[in-house]
Amino acid sequence: MAKTAKLYRMVMDKHVCPYGVKSKWLLEREGYAVEDNHLTTRKETDAFKAEHGVATTPQTFIENERIGGYTDLRKRFGYDKNSESEPSYRPVIAVFAVGAALAVALSQFVFDAPFTIRTAEWFVAFSMAMLAMLKLQDVEQFSTMFVGYDLLGQRWVPYAYAYPFLEATAAILMAGRLLPWLSIPIAFVIGSIGAASVFYVVYIQKRSIKCACVGGSANVPLGFVSLSENLAMIGMAIWMLLRPTL
Repeated sequence: MAKTAKLYRMVMDKHVCPYGVKSKWLLEREGYAVEDNHLTTRKETDAFKAEHGVATTPQTFIENERIGGYTDLRKRFGYDKNSESEPSYRPVIAVFAVGAALAVALSQFVFDAPFTIRTAEWFVAFSMAMLAMLKLQDVEQFSTMFVGYDLLGQRWVPYAYAYPFLEATAAILMAGRLLPWLSIPIAFVIGSIGAASVFYVVYIQKRSIKCACVGGSANVPLGFVSLSENLAMIGMAIWMLLRPTL
């Protein structure tokens, strides 16, 4: 017997609910024949909500059982098993993976070889740049998380606001090996302070808190990955100091 589902979603001239579109796609992907009911006016939508005692649309019904919205539908099919509050390294892994891919691609284009010394340099620089970009999306939120563990940020709050700009500056300059007299000290200083802060909080105080490394919205735990980011900046600074030219 074919599986069927009823979906009620907003489809108006000036607004098509994105969660409704995704709910229909998810149901069809799970093998359901969807009875797709469009709510084409605000009045019609409000009437539907009042009739079923719900606050939002879309709403999905399977075998006359109201499942709920898109999030409820994902849970019904076994997605999103982990709580959003649980720690995850996925944002950092995504940054490092894209940074590595960009570095390899650029090295292949420039040197006709995927793995060169410049591949490693670009990987660090690109990763730093993307991490800085994520922090710069909401500097206020980042700074709030940052002062929770950074030793200098706790003593001088303006440093927490300046950090994403310093990281971005060092990353961009290091990617092109430009102004080493500026990029090297920036990377070394912020990397050293960051490494000391993470080591103290995680391994001495043994606190479990979120890292601000990918901005303030993610739930990345402060720990080895955060320490590695700072050690990479220190290593890059030392490398460029010892090898000013290639």
